[in-house]
Amino acid sequence: MSAPQPDLDRIVAIDVHTHVQASVDEADPTPSEGGKALADYFGAPPVVPTIPDLAAFYRERRMMCVAFPVNTSWATGREQRVSNDEVCRQAALAADVVIPFGSVDPHGGKAAAREIRRLATEYPIKGIKFHPSSQAFFPDDRDTYPLYEAMEETGLIALFHSGQTGVGARQRGGGGIRLKYSHPMCVDDVAVDFPDLKIILAHPSFPWQEEALAVAGHKPNVYIDLSGWSPKYFPPILVQYARTLLKSKVLFGTDYPVLTPEKWLTEFDKLGFADDVRKLVLKDNAAKLLGLVAA
Repeated sequence: MSAPQPDLDRIVAIDVHTHVQASVDEADPTPSEGGKALADYFGAPPVVPTIPDLAAFYRERRMMCVAFPVNTSWATGREQRVSNDEVCRQAALAADVVIPFGSVDPHGGKAAAREIRRLATEYPIKGIKFHPSSQAFFPDDRDTYPLYEAMEETGLIALFHSGQTGVGARQRGGGGIRLKYSHPMCVDDVAVDFPDLKIILAHPSFPWQEEALAVAGHKPNVYIDLSGWSPKYFPPILVQYARTLLKSKVLFGTDYPVLTPEKWLTEFDKLGFADDVRKLVLKDNAAKLLGLVAA
């Protein structure tokens, strides 16, 4: 049986930021200690979704989602809980709703670049997720450039966490997480040196929101997703730019499972976006960026 394909006329939104936190091979998946702390920080239940879980959740809501793991093996010594291959294989079975992104160790150099090229060759993967604070690297470190070269060559999107993170928040020493790595200006050099690499700056980039807006406004290959924060906390300047100058470069995202689409949309709808701009943010901008429709 062939996998179902997306029906964009039926889809109401595309969430560009969701986490795969458990493998389908785990008999009784439980959250890690860090995952429990993160859920507590956001006041969310400690859900650990698999790809099939995400597919069922978003299909019920007539939404699509970008789904990814995060590889922090160098920084933490822990192996990636869900492999890139599993993400891609399971996403192929739910292609009507799930859009797969992979993750690689940014300290992996040429080996990580080979992994990126392999994934792009073997699967219809759309991008790679980076979390500089959790992975302990500066995006503009020249040692990571082989990864961006591979992504630019294969047409993959680079999704970078930016700004403060709930990971490690309120834990002793911040759980070892250093916020400095996720300054959005660290992505500016990447956008210059790889002008054909599509880049998403994830989240309102507190406390560097104006810098993120400057990079996205200046570099045509840089976008911003609005995940990880309830819209009621969005800085006014972000709301203003999303309504106007950057209305074609801002993307709906939740950071599920720590935020649900219902909670995010309830708060977003209080911001008074015009219907045409709301449609751009929730669906159309992502559909073009992800190649689901002609740009």
